[in-house]
Amino acid sequence: MIDWPGSPIDIFGGAPVNYYSKAFRQYATFSGRARRTEFWMFTLVNLAVASVGGTLFLMSALLDYFVFDNPAVSIVVWSVFAVFALVTLLPSLAVTVRRLHDTDRSGWFILLGFVPLVGEIILVVLLVMEGTRGPNRFGADPKADPIEPDHYQPTHAGGYEPAS
Repeated sequence: MIDWPGSPIDIFGGAPVNYYSKAFRQYATFSGRARRTEFWMFTLVNLAVASVGGTLFLMSALLDYFVFDNPAVSIVVWSVFAVFALVTLLPSLAVTVRRLHDTDRSGWFILLGFVPLVGEIILVVLLVMEGTRGPNRFGADPKADPIEPDHYQPTHAGGYEPAS
């Protein structure tokens, strides 16, 4: 894991890459619960990578069309983007199901995403809701555990020291 103590992105109790790597360590774990921060940091990083990938694909397609008259570059960029999408599919489903478990709902609620507009809005609302406090039928409260992704805890002097 990457630790960036004192960095400006440390406001969520850990760098987004720590939450991202945690989701990949639990890539096929559909049981248990995931905090809002874990879910939304994973989603944020995926969205950022997808935005960069989409922009690169658009630029390469325009470059191929107007300059090279050969689709080779855009095929490579699209292939890398497709591999990224396939690699992140299972961890995305798993972290979403665990997030729904945190709100004491079955993972099958993820199927609401297939209902046009209304289902997607309901699913986002469920994912934004605060998780149930204390243990629920899906496991212990993830907020009750120490902040897992971050190995450093703030000190009173404003610095960081390793968590014990």
